[in-house]
Amino acid sequence: MLEISPILSIPDDEIKVEFVRASGPGGQNVNKVATAVQLRFDAANSPSLAADVKERLLKLAGARATNDGEILIEAKQYRTQEQNRADAILRLQDLIRKALVRPKIRRPTRPGTAARAARVTAKKQRGAIKKIRQYNAEEWE
Repeated sequence: MLEISPILSIPDDEIKVEFVRASGPGGQNVNKVATAVQLRFDAANSPSLAADVKERLLKLAGARATNDGEILIEAKQYRTQEQNRADAILRLQDLIRKALVRPKIRRPTRPGTAARAARVTAKKQRGAIKKIRQYNAEEWE
Protein backbone atom coordinates (compact mmCIF):
# COMPACT_ATOMS: atom_id res chain seq x y z
CA MET A 1 0.00 0.00 0.00
CA LEU A 2 1.30 3.42 -1.00
CA GLU A 3 0.15 6.01 1.58
CA ILE A 4 -0.56 9.36 -0.04
CA SER A 5 -2.62 11.01 2.71
CA PRO A 6 -4.66 9.85 5.70
CA ILE A 7 -7.70 9.44 3.43
CA LEU A 8 -5.99 8.11 0.29
CA SER A 9 -3.79 5.09 -0.30
CA ILE A 10 -3.02 3.27 -3.52
CA PRO A 11 -2.73 -0.54 -3.62
CA ASP A 12 0.59 -1.97 -4.82
CA ASP A 13 -1.07 -3.84 -7.70
CA GLU A 14 -1.90 -0.49 -9.40
CA ILE A 15 1.80 0.43 -9.60
CA LYS A 16 4.09 -1.42 -12.00
CA VAL A 17 7.84 -1.21 -11.36
CA GLU A 18 10.32 -2.33 -14.01
CA PHE A 19 14.11 -2.29 -13.82
CA VAL A 20 16.06 -1.27 -16.92
CA ARG A 21 19.65 -0.43 -17.76
CA ALA A 22 20.57 3.16 -17.02
CA SER A 23 22.13 5.34 -19.69
CA GLY A 24 25.12 7.62 -19.29
CA PRO A 25 28.53 7.18 -17.68
CA GLY A 26 29.28 4.35 -15.29
CA GLY A 27 31.62 2.06 -17.13
CA GLN A 28 31.11 -1.67 -17.16
CA ASN A 29 28.57 -1.56 -14.32
CA VAL A 30 26.11 0.42 -16.45
CA ASN A 31 26.25 -2.19 -19.22
CA LYS A 32 25.48 -5.22 -17.08
CA VAL A 33 23.30 -4.08 -14.14
CA ALA A 34 19.70 -2.88 -14.51
CA THR A 35 19.56 -0.21 -11.81
CA ALA A 36 17.28 2.37 -13.43
CA VAL A 37 13.58 2.17 -12.53
CA GLN A 38 10.55 2.74 -14.74
CA LEU A 39 7.43 3.20 -12.62
CA ARG A 40 4.07 3.04 -14.37
CA PHE A 41 0.80 4.14 -12.80
CA ASP A 42 -2.44 3.96 -14.78
CA ALA A 43 -4.01 7.17 -13.47
CA ALA A 44 -6.89 7.27 -15.96
CA ASN A 45 -8.23 3.85 -14.89
CA SER A 46 -7.31 3.96 -11.20
CA PRO A 47 -10.28 3.19 -8.92
CA SER A 48 -8.45 4.81 -5.97
CA LEU A 49 -8.61 8.36 -7.37
CA ALA A 50 -11.59 10.65 -7.87
CA ALA A 51 -12.31 11.98 -11.36
CA ASP A 52 -11.22 15.56 -10.59
CA VAL A 53 -7.98 14.32 -9.01
CA LYS A 54 -7.26 12.18 -12.08
CA GLU A 55 -7.73 15.18 -14.33
CA ARG A 56 -5.41 17.40 -12.27
CA LEU A 57 -2.86 14.58 -11.95
CA LEU A 58 -2.63 14.04 -15.70
CA LYS A 59 -2.32 17.79 -16.25
CA LEU A 60 0.45 18.05 -13.63
CA ALA A 61 2.28 15.03 -15.07
CA GLY A 62 2.65 16.79 -18.42
CA ALA A 63 5.10 14.89 -20.65
CA ARG A 64 5.31 12.04 -18.13
CA ALA A 65 1.70 11.09 -18.97
CA THR A 66 1.02 8.92 -22.02
CA ASN A 67 -1.97 9.28 -24.33
CA ASP A 68 -3.61 6.33 -22.54
CA GLY A 69 -3.55 8.19 -19.21
CA GLU A 70 -0.62 6.25 -17.79
CA ILE A 71 2.08 8.08 -15.82
CA LEU A 72 5.65 6.98 -16.49
CA ILE A 73 8.34 8.00 -14.00
CA GLU A 74 11.99 7.14 -14.64
CA ALA A 75 14.48 7.17 -11.78
CA LYS A 76 18.17 6.59 -12.52
CA GLN A 77 19.89 9.01 -10.18
CA TYR A 78 21.25 6.42 -7.76
CA ARG A 79 23.46 3.36 -8.23
CA THR A 80 21.14 0.82 -6.61
CA GLN A 81 17.72 -0.48 -7.57
CA GLU A 82 16.34 0.08 -4.06
CA GLN A 83 17.29 3.75 -3.96
CA ASN A 84 15.95 4.39 -7.48
CA ARG A 85 12.71 2.53 -6.67
CA ALA A 86 12.24 4.61 -3.50
CA ASP A 87 12.97 7.80 -5.47
CA ALA A 88 10.40 6.93 -8.16
CA ILE A 89 7.72 6.11 -5.56
CA LEU A 90 8.45 9.33 -3.67
CA ARG A 91 8.10 11.35 -6.88
CA LEU A 92 4.76 9.67 -7.64
CA GLN A 93 3.56 10.41 -4.09
CA ASP A 94 4.51 14.09 -4.44
CA LEU A 95 2.74 14.33 -7.79
CA ILE A 96 -0.46 12.79 -6.42
CA ARG A 97 -0.34 15.00 -3.30
CA LYS A 98 -0.14 18.08 -5.52
CA ALA A 99 -3.10 16.81 -7.55
CA LEU A 100 -5.18 16.33 -4.38
CA VAL A 101 -5.10 20.07 -3.64
CA ARG A 102 -8.12 21.77 -5.18
CA PRO A 103 -7.23 25.11 -6.75
CA LYS A 104 -9.03 28.10 -5.29
CA ILE A 105 -11.84 29.40 -7.45
CA ARG A 106 -11.27 33.06 -8.21
CA ARG A 107 -14.36 35.12 -7.65
CA PRO A 108 -14.12 38.55 -9.24
CA THR A 109 -14.74 41.32 -6.74
CA ARG A 110 -15.49 45.02 -7.03
CA PRO A 111 -13.89 47.80 -5.03
CA GLY A 112 -15.90 48.99 -2.04
CA THR A 113 -17.47 52.43 -1.60
CA ALA A 114 -14.59 53.74 0.53
CA ALA A 115 -12.01 52.55 -2.00
CA ARG A 116 -13.90 54.25 -4.85
CA ALA A 117 -14.13 57.50 -2.88
CA ALA A 118 -10.41 57.38 -2.05
CA ARG A 119 -9.57 56.84 -5.73
CA VAL A 120 -11.69 59.85 -6.78
CA THR A 121 -10.12 62.02 -4.06
CA ALA A 122 -6.60 61.05 -5.20
CA LYS A 123 -7.51 61.86 -8.81
CA LYS A 124 -8.88 65.27 -7.80
CA GLN A 125 -5.72 66.06 -5.81
CA ARG A 126 -3.54 65.06 -8.75
CA GLY A 127 -5.67 67.18 -11.08
CA ALA A 128 -5.34 70.17 -8.72
CA ILE A 129 -1.53 69.82 -8.73
CA LYS A 130 -1.51 69.75 -12.53
CA LYS A 131 -3.84 72.77 -12.65
CA ILE A 132 -1.36 74.79 -10.54
CA ARG A 133 1.49 73.85 -12.89
CA GLN A 134 -0.31 75.07 -16.03
CA TYR A 135 1.13 78.03 -17.88
CA ASN A 136 -1.04 81.11 -17.64
CA ALA A 137 -0.03 83.93 -19.97
CA GLU A 138 -1.72 86.64 -17.88
CA GLU A 139 0.43 85.86 -14.81
CA TRP A 140 3.68 86.28 -16.77
CA GLU A 141 2.95 89.76 -18.21
